[in-house]
Amino acid sequence: MGFMWQQEEGSSSVTSSPLQLFSMMSLSPSLGSPNNLLLREMKSEERGLYLIHLLLTCANHVAAGNLENANTTLEQISLLASPDGDTMQRIAAYFMESLADRILKTWPGIHRALNSTRVTMLSEEILVQKLFFELFPFLKVAYVLTNQAIIEAMEGEKVIHVIDLNAAEAAQWIALLQVLSARPEGPPHLRITGIHQKKEILDQVAHRLTEEAEKLDIPFQFNPVVSKLENLDFDKLRVKTGEALAISSILQLHSLLAWDDEALKRKSPRLLKGSSGIHLQRVLPLSQSTLGDMLEKDMVNGYTASPDSTSSSPASLTTSNSMNMESFLSALWGLSPKVMVVTEQDCNHNGPTLMDRLLEALYSYAALFDCLESTVSRTSLERLRVEKMIFGEEIKNIIACEGTERKERHEKLEKWFQRFDQAGFGNVPLSYYGMLQARRFIQSYGCEGYRMRDENGCVLICWQDRPMFSISAWRSRK
Repeated sequence: MGFMWQQEEGSSSVTSSPLQLFSMMSLSPSLGSPNNLLLREMKSEERGLYLIHLLLTCANHVAAGNLENANTTLEQISLLASPDGDTMQRIAAYFMESLADRILKTWPGIHRALNSTRVTMLSEEILVQKLFFELFPFLKVAYVLTNQAIIEAMEGEKVIHVIDLNAAEAAQWIALLQVLSARPEGPPHLRITGIHQKKEILDQVAHRLTEEAEKLDIPFQFNPVVSKLENLDFDKLRVKTGEALAISSILQLHSLLAWDDEALKRKSPRLLKGSSGIHLQRVLPLSQSTLGDMLEKDMVNGYTASPDSTSSSPASLTTSNSMNMESFLSALWGLSPKVMVVTEQDCNHNGPTLMDRLLEALYSYAALFDCLESTVSRTSLERLRVEKMIFGEEIKNIIACEGTERKERHEKLEKWFQRFDQAGFGNVPLSYYGMLQARRFIQSYGCEGYRMRDENGCVLICWQDRPMFSISAWRSRK
C-alpha cells in the first residue's frame, strides 16, 4: 500500500513514532542541508513527513520572494524526491518542479527561453488521455452515469441533440449509440455536437462515431466545433427547435473560473492584490504522530497570508471575447437543455493564496498517486506518463500560475450547486438504476480503495474516504 493520508476522521493514515531524527537535522533551510547519510537511511514515513515540511517551507520562501532560501530548500527536496520512488517521493518531485517554475516566472525571459522548444505531440497527448481512462475508473463511471441520465431524460424523444463540451473520446458516445439502437420504439435521430480545440481530435471522434452509427443503422450527424471553451460561439452549436437537447461536461467547466478572476480584477483591482502569499510565523514542531495531524494543526495555523512578491499574473489575455462562468452558464441555460450532466474534480484548488492551494493539492494528488501505487507497479512507464503529463502539469498550473493562465481551478460540489442554482438550473437526482450500474462497475474494478457516495442525488467517487470526482445532473428551471 502506498504512502497516503486522509483529512477525514476514521480513514487510514500513516502513523509513526515521534521523529527523533528531526532533532539532528537542520530545520532552517538557510543553515545548509542535513547529513546525506541520514537522509538515505530515513524510513518512508519519516521521509514523507520531512518532504512535506520542506515543501511548505519552500512555498513560504517563494511567496516571500526569498530566493536564496527557496533555492537551498529545493536542493534539499531534490535529494529526497524522485519521480519513480514511493508516493510521497513522486509527488514531491512534481511540487518541487512547480515551485521552481513559479520562481522562474519572475524572470519571463528566462522562463520563455527554457520552455521555447517544449512540444507535446498530439499522438502523445491522445495516448496519455487513454492511459488515464484505463488506469482509473473515474471517467468510465462518469460515462455510465452521464449516458444513463441522458437516456432517462430522452425517453420517447425522436430527435436528440447532445452537446459534448470536450469531445476527445468516442467511447462514451459509442456506448450511447448502442443503447439507443436497442430502444423498443426504434432509434431516434441523433446529432452530436463536439467541441475541442484540435480539429484532428474531432475528426477522429467523428470517424469512429459515424462508423458505429452506420453499423447500428441509426440516423446520425456529427457537428464539429473547433474552439476553446471560453471563446465558444453559441450560434455554431446550431441548436434547433423541436429537438431534445442534452449537454455533457466532463472536467471542463472549472477552467472558465480563470475569467471570473479577470472580471473581478477589473471591477476591483485591490481585491486580488497581495492574496497569493504566505508568511512563516514560527518554527513548526515536527513530532506529530500522523501526517494529517501535522498538516491540519501545525501547517495551516502556522502560516498566514501576506503579500506575495512572486505572484506574476500575465497581462489580461483578450478578455473582451472570453466568457466567464456566469455568462457561460447563462448561455447554456438559454439553450433549455432537458438535462446537463457535469463531472468535475471534487477538490478545493482555487484558494486565493499559494499556501491554500499547496495544502489542498498535496492532499488530493497524494490520493491520486496512491490509487496508482495500489494498482500499478512503480516501474511502469504508463504510470510515469500519467503522473508526469497529466498530474504533474495540473500541479504546475495550480502552484506556478496566476490570472487567466491558471486554468486548473477545481472546486467542491457545494460550490457548483450554488453556481448552477444562481444560473437558473435545478438539480436532477441521478437515478437508482444509474447509481447501481456505476457501483457494480467500481466493485468489478478489483481495487478496494475506490468507493462511491450518494450526495443529495449526486455521486462522489472517492479514494478511501476522500471525494475525488463529483457527477451531478441539471435542467433549466424556466
